[in-house]
Formats: sequence, C-alpha cells, structure tokens
Amino acid sequence: MIKINVFNDHPQNKIQRNGTIRSARYVLRSESVLSAEINIIFTTDKIMKKLNAAFLNHWYTTDVISFPLGYDNKKIEGEVYINLDKARRQAKELYVSIKEEYTRLVIHGILHLSGYKDNTRDERERMTTRENLYLTKILNR
Repeated sequence: MIKINVFNDHPQNKIQRNGTIRSARYVLRSESVLSAEINIIFTTDKIMKKLNAAFLNHWYTTDVISFPLGYDNKKIEGEVYINLDKARRQAKELYVSIKEEYTRLVIHGILHLSGYKDNTRDERERMTTRENLYLTKILNR
C-alpha cells in the first residue's frame, strides 16, 4: 500500500494536493515500490533554511530536502520538504509554471527516497534522466 500525505505549510502559495499525490504514486509505482508512507510538506525559504542548517549543516535555503525515515525491500518511509518560494523563483528562471516546477521537485524528492543519489556527475545524470522522464509523462497525462 502506498500512502502519501500532503501538507501545505506555506502561508500564501497553495498547491494541488490530489495532483501531488498522483505524481508521487506514479513515480513510486514506476520505481516498483509497492509499499510506502511518505509525507510531502510544502514550505517557505525560512523553514527550509532552518532544516538545511539543522540536518545538513548548510547555511542556505534549498529547493527540496528528502529525509528517509525507514527503508527496506518492503516499505519506504520518509518526508519530502519542498520550498515553494524557491520553486517560484526557479519556475520564472526556467520559463515554466510553478506547478511544473514543484512537480519536478516532488519527483526529485521521491527519487531520493527510492535510493537515487546525486552526489557525483554520473549519479546526477542518471537521476535527472529519470526525473525528466517522469515529469514528461506526468504533465502529458
């Protein structure tokens, strides 16, 4: 069973909860994940900067952070924090909609929870390829 919870901690920007759940489920099923419990939290620059500092020792904001809370061959548990302030800025820079950008970040976070890494160039390329594939399929459904 795949359970996705979506929380909006942003005071101004609202997201499409059902679309977010469908996107996350699509990625998990495509990655052959049959059981997962994941919280997706949409938040602000301020909160993301605090999370980044507290857990990763980075003193700046970022667009997405994934926290695996448990993983075995049977179930993935975790949280994905998405910075809607940064997503809005990135959407403008990339000439895409905010929805497209936060969907890309949801995909990226879910891939991290599924075991993908992006520490090296090869890992980033592999992950970006998957991310782009899923984004295209989700946006064209």
